[in-house]
Amino acid sequence: MGIVAGLDSSSTFTRIVVCDTDTGAVLRQGYAPHPQHGGGEPGGVKTHETDPQAWLLSLGEAAGGGLLEGVQAIGVSAQQHGLLALDTQGALVRPALVGNDKRGQVAAAELIEALGVDGHGGRQAWAEAVGSVPQSAQPVAKLAWLARHEPEAARRVAVLMSPHDWLVWQLLGRPARRTTDRGGASGTGWWSAATGSYRPDLVELALGHRAMLPEVLGPADAAGTTPEGLLISAGTGETMAAALGLGLAPGDAVVSLGASGSVMAVHHEALSEPNGLITSLADAAGMHLPVVNTSNAVRALRGTAELLGTDLAGLSDLALKSTPGAHGLVLLPYLEGERTPNLPHAAGTLSGLRRDSMKPEHLARASFEGMLCGLADALDVLRTRGVEIRRVFLLGAAAELPAVQAAAPGLFGTQVVVPQPADYAALGAARQAAWALGVAQGTLAPHTPPVWPAPAGQVFEAGEDHAVWQAVRQQYVATREQIHPGAFQA
Repeated sequence: MGIVAGLDSSSTFTRIVVCDTDTGAVLRQGYAPHPQHGGGEPGGVKTHETDPQAWLLSLGEAAGGGLLEGVQAIGVSAQQHGLLALDTQGALVRPALVGNDKRGQVAAAELIEALGVDGHGGRQAWAEAVGSVPQSAQPVAKLAWLARHEPEAARRVAVLMSPHDWLVWQLLGRPARRTTDRGGASGTGWWSAATGSYRPDLVELALGHRAMLPEVLGPADAAGTTPEGLLISAGTGETMAAALGLGLAPGDAVVSLGASGSVMAVHHEALSEPNGLITSLADAAGMHLPVVNTSNAVRALRGTAELLGTDLAGLSDLALKSTPGAHGLVLLPYLEGERTPNLPHAAGTLSGLRRDSMKPEHLARASFEGMLCGLADALDVLRTRGVEIRRVFLLGAAAELPAVQAAAPGLFGTQVVVPQPADYAALGAARQAAWALGVAQGTLAPHTPPVWPAPAGQVFEAGEDHAVWQAVRQQYVATREQIHPGAFQA
């Protein structure tokens, strides 16, 4: 028996779980919010910038009270889409750029255009190069924004790191060797999960010159050992850590219900899509995590709830008073445009209005079915590329709504699991630490993570009313094709 810790440094807090290496049982937990340093300027200009020292302060507070006593190894999970630009001395040239920073939209568009050659679109060129098309949140777009708007700082950039890279480096005492992992590297926009290699020319395209990039470690590798003998594993991004914490395997997918939505699945090879609908990520266990994002998920429910003067729980109750198909009402939930399909300038559409369908319960039902059908579209993008999906883990507070649980299995066409709420990113980081420790001790193989029990949760089966839900899905697809013909072929 050993003891390991997993820390998850999210956008707003640090959570630490201390686990038994053999059983995965959580022995102790720590939590601390990130200290605030004045917030943003008027208009929110600085809301996507932060001093990463806040992450260390939060980590120290979360680990207080002897939380890490007896711990032999630590795994680090951290927020994705962060960019830390360092000079030759290892000092930050500016605060870290984090989150979905909309300032990078123009830079992302310019990067896409710059890679197009001989009449071929840049979107396809990027998808072939690194498995994704630049979005404002990606580090490559943040880097291009930095070069265009802060050229003095950009000229001093010598090293590029992600939040988890930087935290691992700090825990090890800032050694000359800097490391990352496949998962974190795959989200940068300058590393290809398909080839397992960097594209330094894309860094140069964004920044104007090349920079040092961290060594990419294997899933079970250790980044190093502290002077006190504490092993630090490779670390990874939050998405990959959560997948490892959930114990995802081939055949599993995750549907995340936030304001926007995402669908990811474990697959044996890297996938890309010419229009960039698929973001080709690597996971933290040696496999791949193709991801499809939607711009709209729970925001469609909240908008409908506000319109009907209720909350999400009330909207769910209303929806269950209706029947599958919502009396012909169909909501295309493209309230913020849409990424899947690629309709950035679209608006939402409510179709099928008749006198007998103009009732609150039918509109409520249509909002749930529209949201879930939009996510089923995202699942189908993966299925059409050969990804097997036998089970869907449904994450997010909205997954607890009875209307979601009633409709999701039928519309997704598969078993749905709503896992018990937990910080799966921290658990995944702990599992990675246990893996690296076991490999270092010779008790685990480098190609197989430790087997920990599956998370507890509710299981919902598709049931015998398959034809009913197929009809609902067809009604949605027919409406989408009528309003946006060929949207998935564009």
